[in-house]
Amino acid sequence: MTEEADTAAVAPPPGRAAGSFAPLRRPVFAVLWVATVLGNTGTFMRDVASSWLVTDLSASPAAVAMIQAAGSLPIFLLAIPAGVLSDIVDRRRFLIVVQSLLAMVSATLVVLSAWGMLTVGSLLALTFVGGIGAALMGPTWQSIVPELVPRTDLKSAVALNSLGVNIARSIGPAAGGLLLASFGAAVTYGVDVASYGVVIAALFWWRRAPDADDVLSEHFFGAFRAGLRYARASRQLHVVLFRAAIFFAFSSAVWALLPLVARTLLGGDAGFYGILLGAVGAGAILGALVLPRLRRHLDTDGLLLAAALVCALAMAGLACAPPKGLAVVILLLLGAAWIVSLTTLNGTAQAILPNWVRGRALAVYLTVFNGAMAVGSLGWGLAAQQAGVAAALSIAAGGLAVVGLLLHRIRLPSGETDLMASGHWPEPLTVEPVPHDRGPVLILIEYRIRPADRRDFLRVLDRLSEERRRDGAYGWGVTEDAADPERLVEWFMVESWAEHLRQHRRVSKADADLQRQAIAFHIGPGAPLAQHFLTLETRRPAGPPG
Repeated sequence: MTEEADTAAVAPPPGRAAGSFAPLRRPVFAVLWVATVLGNTGTFMRDVASSWLVTDLSASPAAVAMIQAAGSLPIFLLAIPAGVLSDIVDRRRFLIVVQSLLAMVSATLVVLSAWGMLTVGSLLALTFVGGIGAALMGPTWQSIVPELVPRTDLKSAVALNSLGVNIARSIGPAAGGLLLASFGAAVTYGVDVASYGVVIAALFWWRRAPDADDVLSEHFFGAFRAGLRYARASRQLHVVLFRAAIFFAFSSAVWALLPLVARTLLGGDAGFYGILLGAVGAGAILGALVLPRLRRHLDTDGLLLAAALVCALAMAGLACAPPKGLAVVILLLLGAAWIVSLTTLNGTAQAILPNWVRGRALAVYLTVFNGAMAVGSLGWGLAAQQAGVAAALSIAAGGLAVVGLLLHRIRLPSGETDLMASGHWPEPLTVEPVPHDRGPVLILIEYRIRPADRRDFLRVLDRLSEERRRDGAYGWGVTEDAADPERLVEWFMVESWAEHLRQHRRVSKADADLQRQAIAFHIGPGAPLAQHFLTLETRRPAGPPG
């Protein structure tokens, strides 16, 4: 029996979930959920204050758009390293450190605003540091959810987290705008500092079980390379990332220019700007509530197309400088479309990712999301500076509608494959223990294939090559024996013995099914032969004396 040939054990079916709000019956999840809602509310209050203050400090559309870019760019740059850290460090302690960093940023904003020392430069710098904290926190916060609830409640927990963010989005901007207008920036930022204190206290209260010792635990640079290899090899992830990048690059225009829309096109003040952002959050809650009904009539591609068209219509409507009441209604629709698009893309990404690389691959998704938002914000800010806010919004709206229709042909993956680890590869046979850091390792799997079956076999093997690369191989190929055309050898390279042992843990049940399809073509006696070859260090022999 070889590691590639054995069948996977069949896992028992999961039990039924207790309901959409079942995770809130778990005390740890409930406490952290409430704390997160309060923390996000404070963050939205800080963001609305910063976005509005920059319009007081500078009339340049580019400066206003740079605030959005300053918050998004660090996530673009650091999300992948943050995803690696989320998979290899104590997540609770890491979150406490990051939340403390964010509290210090807001405390600095309190002092500068109270003393009248805020400038565009200092606001951009502190927004950038806050973005660093958000980059470090995002993948880790998403990764702890499976630790807080049983598997049967996982989808409900993810949905509740999305609901919590949008509750904060509906309350925070409006409250921030009112506080800013009534009491000033220092008080608004001070409330944000207090909200971080609540989150830090909840994390200290959570008694997380320590991680079990594992001789195969990954180190930072090895985990970083493994995550990039997975992202580079996963064709399904490529589709999600491409669709997300195009959508967010165009739709970022409304977020980058909304402060100017509120002030110049609609003639509003800070309080009205907060109401507009609150309308986005309220619309997002409404969208989350109607999304299950929409899913009965539309698949994921239909949902994303509908969201793109509604976002485009909303931007075009704002470009026409509508009455304030109508603008609030438009923002409600925008919020509903925005949450549908976010949930569709994020849910698809979650569905196609195995647990071992979830944090790192989600970090790649966040990198693309925030990169598209940052680049798009800068681009639309420059466009608004040259052509005006209304013209920039109109161009973005038309572009989003066109690309939404064109990209509808590139179908999102269904995410229905079974990604649970199969555990069907036995330990490779060795004469003596192999040091984990020894490598590279060459793995050969020998098949005997009828000439008539070769084309179909190679098609299956091509699909299998993606799985090998995703799970750790950095090189893959297939060769034939010049003296025996029925003898084909699949080979792949792995950087170390430890990484190959990790491959044993990573093979999913869906991958095991694909391997069985390849093995079905094998006509030789017994299962295909798997062999492991370790690199030897060779030294050039010394030359003759004299």
